[in-house]
Amino acid sequence: MSAARWLSLIGIGEDGVDALSPAARTLIANASLIVGGARHLALIGPQKGETLRWPSPLSAAMETIVAHRGAPTAILASGDPFFFGVGDMIARNVAAEEILCLPAPSAFALAAARLCWSQQDCALLSLHGRAFERVTPHLQPSRKLLILSWDETTPARLAAHLMTLGMGESRIHVLEHMGGAKERIRSAPAQDFSFRDIAPLNTIAVEVVAGPNARILPLTPGLPDDWFEHDGQITKRDIRAVTLAALAPRRGECLWDIGAGSGSIAIEWMLADPANRAIAIERNATRAARIARNAVSLGVPDLAIVEGAAPGALAGLATPDVVFIGGGGEAKIIEAAWNALPMRGRIVANAVTIETQALLIDAFGRMGGELVSIAISKARPIGSYHALEPALPALQWRAVKA
Repeated sequence: MSAARWLSLIGIGEDGVDALSPAARTLIANASLIVGGARHLALIGPQKGETLRWPSPLSAAMETIVAHRGAPTAILASGDPFFFGVGDMIARNVAAEEILCLPAPSAFALAAARLCWSQQDCALLSLHGRAFERVTPHLQPSRKLLILSWDETTPARLAAHLMTLGMGESRIHVLEHMGGAKERIRSAPAQDFSFRDIAPLNTIAVEVVAGPNARILPLTPGLPDDWFEHDGQITKRDIRAVTLAALAPRRGECLWDIGAGSGSIAIEWMLADPANRAIAIERNATRAARIARNAVSLGVPDLAIVEGAAPGALAGLATPDVVFIGGGGEAKIIEAAWNALPMRGRIVANAVTIETQALLIDAFGRMGGELVSIAISKARPIGSYHALEPALPALQWRAVKA
């Protein structure tokens, strides 16, 4: 190893030190500091170097690790350190040219090999240290998922969740101790799931089967209104679909949803891509709590919620890439949102009342962009016949900050 690469990041599996390459074993034997979980340290047995068991949080160990800069240091990790592992945290604190990584097969690779599934056709996600509800958007008909569990309770919780969504026929595979002497694979439909004594470290594979009444999140915007808990303060489905198209979500962008109401716009923004972020600003405490429940129910539990009135509540928030104003815009709110946007940032605002529409017309005149009138009519019964009943038209202002 180059002297500059003083930190060795070594993946290790259930098969222990015997499965490591000679180079990996040498790096561990020569390390003055060895860092790992209790299980990892037990797998390698006694060593001459100092050992450090991962604290909680893991980041608390970084000061000790960095203090050893230049001295041979080995960090042990499960499987592939850069696949939902500690590799990212290490790389944020130590330069890449100082790290040598020797990965072992990831849990995803092992599970796919055991089940003869093609990894590229599976959704790969981790529920370890992450909100369970993140799994919901991935539950699509006929999809295969490979999931890192939080603990031994995760498989049963997932089975119950699938049942709730009308996907009880989905098949769940629980894979434990893969690659070791205690390896075990058990399978059952979610509706019949009853496994006990599951190892805390396990991987779940799911074959999703959607029943006729399954609640499946569509891949396009415009969720049914009744999927949201609301008090009438919601951007209705058809208007919402047009609004999301105007907002034009791009991966990793941050949205401000000002006057969020039920949170429908922010929630669907986050559903567009797992990397998307959103902040829902809502001054009504009851509605803010309702937004949190909707976010969990629809699979985006990481939605940030700020309870407070704009523009004051906007101070100190992360810089938005995009802003949506839908809850009773005021001139000072429009100005504050526009000023908060970076160059090329986008803004979309909807208005139904003529007073608020006047504000958007003024903003259009000063800042440019587009004005679009959105009119929706739906069939309603009139005696034994039907007629199209128009909803209140919405005026939408869209602009890019130049």
